Amino acid sequence: MKNTKEVNKVKLERGVETFFKTASRNHMQLSNMADNKAHILLSINSIIISIIISVLAKKLEQSPYLVFPTALLLLVCLVSVVFAILTTKPKVSKGVFTEEQVEKREANLMFFGNFHRMDLETYTWGIKELMQDNNYLYSSLTKDVYYLGKVLAIKYRYLNIGYKVFMFGLIASVLAFGICFYYAN
Repeated sequence: MKNTKEVNKVKLERGVETFFKTASRNHMQLSNMADNKAHILLSINSIIISIIISVLAKKLEQSPYLVFPTALLLLVCLVSVVFAILTTKPKVSKGVFTEEQVEKREANLMFFGNFHRMDLETYTWGIKELMQDNNYLYSSLTKDVYYLGKVLAIKYRYLNIGYKVFMFGLIASVLAFGICFYYAN
């Protein structure tokens, strides 16, 4: 029968593994949610821009008083699209680590952006080094979760700005159209 320390160590390792699995899964789900919301924002604004360009632009010669609210709505949609694109835009690093970085335990082999330009042999060597050192392994997992969180923070900041621009800009545009219609009649 195993002694209590060994049993506790196994339980702790399982708990740590569960923590990293859960944290990574949660981060990935949140990232997918942000990408889906950005896609919605992108789609809605693209439709509005298409309608403005194809339908409303032709009517501006007959109703020049609508130029300002139309331009405002177009600008709002364009800014929202830019932030939606920034939300989903990938950021990939140089994709190479050195053997020295692995030996010093500085390379994070968990993120594809750190190894995507590496040959399989060097990457396999680095992973074997990682698997032989629990501290290095857990440190890499910690960095991976941390940087996933940093990326999420940026995604949600851009998404938040895009939605605020869209919401307040849409309100301002509708008010501008209303004011223009009121004073034109």
